[in-house]
Amino acid sequence: MKNMYLFTSESVTEGHPDKVCDAISDALVDDFIRQDPESHVACETLATKGLVVVSGEVRTDGFADVERIVKQTLKEIGYTDESYGMDGEEVRVISTLHQQSTQIAQGVDVSDDHEQGAGDQGLMFGFACTETPELMPLPIHLAQRLTERLAEVRKNGSLPWLGPDGKSQVTVQYEDGKPVSVNNVVIATQHDNMLDRFGTEEKEHEFIQAEVIKHIIEPVLEKCELPYNESFIVNGTGRFVHGGPDADTGLTGRKIIVDTYGGYAPHGGGAFSGKDPSKVDRSAAYMARYIAKNIVAAGLAEKCEVQLAYGIGVAEPTSFYVRTFDTGTISDEKLTEIAKNVFPLKPGQIIQHLDLKSPRYRDTAAYGHFGRIGDEFTWEHTDMVDTLQASVNNETGKEVLCQ
Repeated sequence: MKNMYLFTSESVTEGHPDKVCDAISDALVDDFIRQDPESHVACETLATKGLVVVSGEVRTDGFADVERIVKQTLKEIGYTDESYGMDGEEVRVISTLHQQSTQIAQGVDVSDDHEQGAGDQGLMFGFACTETPELMPLPIHLAQRLTERLAEVRKNGSLPWLGPDGKSQVTVQYEDGKPVSVNNVVIATQHDNMLDRFGTEEKEHEFIQAEVIKHIIEPVLEKCELPYNESFIVNGTGRFVHGGPDADTGLTGRKIIVDTYGGYAPHGGGAFSGKDPSKVDRSAAYMARYIAKNIVAAGLAEKCEVQLAYGIGVAEPTSFYVRTFDTGTISDEKLTEIAKNVFPLKPGQIIQHLDLKSPRYRDTAAYGHFGRIGDEFTWEHTDMVDTLQASVNNETGKEVLCQ
């Protein structure tokens, strides 16, 4: 008898209030690192009606024009008019950035008798699987592509009546652990007030629903080559005109499941946006994904989960494991040992290996940190496949000789 179940993941657009805050925080990280690659930044943003508040701790030789960066980021997203939920030109900006604690610095900085330690304690997870070419779980992959599509057709003028704020949700049916169909898609998208054009809310909604299905949902689903149930929900409340930070206060780091694997794999709890790479919440999560993806890309497992954990100020991880859910070609214990020898796991080594001290973080602030395509997403590269395969072959050869 087949084991059947449904799994759901969601995504949000770059105009969702929480993602607006992630974008501002990461734009500031990029600006500081561009001026001073050794910058240490922990930047939080709050966005609400007519107001953006930026706070946090910074240690840098650079200087950020916070108001300019906030307004520029809002305009790039599409918040150019109060009718959308915020006017990027008129918004009030409050900045309360201050100096990083010297007690944190002494555990992170490199000195003659101290290598770079972790910027905080914590646990981080990485994951990869064979469900998509990007080696991501299918539900979050589709959810991200839908919100990306919402932004694309808004910005290129195909559907100019769309607003910046929006969400997607995708339910996939699994049989014996494999995705077999898309069971449900939910889209909530902000839109212009079009009652003058359509006369009633019902006719306005019918138009929006038909256009979203035709230009957003169907093009994305057709690319995934699985059958899908045309059980689509578009703007389930009927209307979504009032959106953005005007309608819903946003905060940095409130979409960490959207940022990662859509709930399909664990998350250690730490947010990414607004943090420089000395914060292992970010850099070690990137390394964990890098390890898991290379293991799967090397054909050593169909599904792989990696966990790292650190203590503040200490370079060596306090724990590390690789788990393959009985899909591995060798035991998890041996794969863990091989990965430990092959991949750099200390914070300073991770930063160097993945080239994390160069600006690239604004691009991660929406549509997921993982499963992305582009040279800047170094943790998505599969350049360790040959090294892993050689290490496994060497280990297997030793076993044969011992026998």
